[in-house]
Amino acid sequence: MERERRCVATGDVKDEADLVRIALAPDGSVVPDLAAKLPGRGAWVSADRQSVERAVARKAFNRAFGAPVAVPDDLSGLIERLLADRALNLIGLARRSGDLAAGRDAVRLALKAARPAWRIEASDAAEDGRSKIDRLAQGAWGDVPVAGCFTAEAVGRALGRGPVVHAAMSEGPQARAFSTVMGKLSGFRPLDPHGAGLAADAK
Repeated sequence: MERERRCVATGDVKDEADLVRIALAPDGSVVPDLAAKLPGRGAWVSADRQSVERAVARKAFNRAFGAPVAVPDDLSGLIERLLADRALNLIGLARRSGDLAAGRDAVRLALKAARPAWRIEASDAAEDGRSKIDRLAQGAWGDVPVAGCFTAEAVGRALGRGPVVHAAMSEGPQARAFSTVMGKLSGFRPLDPHGAGLAADAK
């Protein structure tokens, strides 16, 4: 069961899965703590761009830490980049654990075998190639969450290979962690900008 925390921007109490922890570094600057493991006091902010920017504008972190703190110029952009990096890292971990099919043919076979937890479609994928996978997935399993916000080069780099356009992640620990990260990332960018989008399903 998720612990609940209060957002410094809105005052709303939410599950940790819907928030980002902000830690205070020894030099008095704030840093995103995605894993919520850094020592010392922490402040929590809702995982969306508007809340982060509101917290910065209202100096909510000063109040949370009881002293003036240094905030990066683009804290919301930094959080977005770190979340994206974490998501790509989990794609790589899923591949190494045998829970990721990569490449069009491998994805086709995976979709015939079982419902994936996530489909990964490169943001620069050709519409024709993607639409064929879309139809296959929809016909076999209905709606499946799609991560379509990473380039083929970024996905391939996460897998230690060349550009990867299509991938499918099986259910398992990596997929559960990926869902949490993507739920947070959906507050900063569309998860599937070229498709129907299932950002709500990631939360």
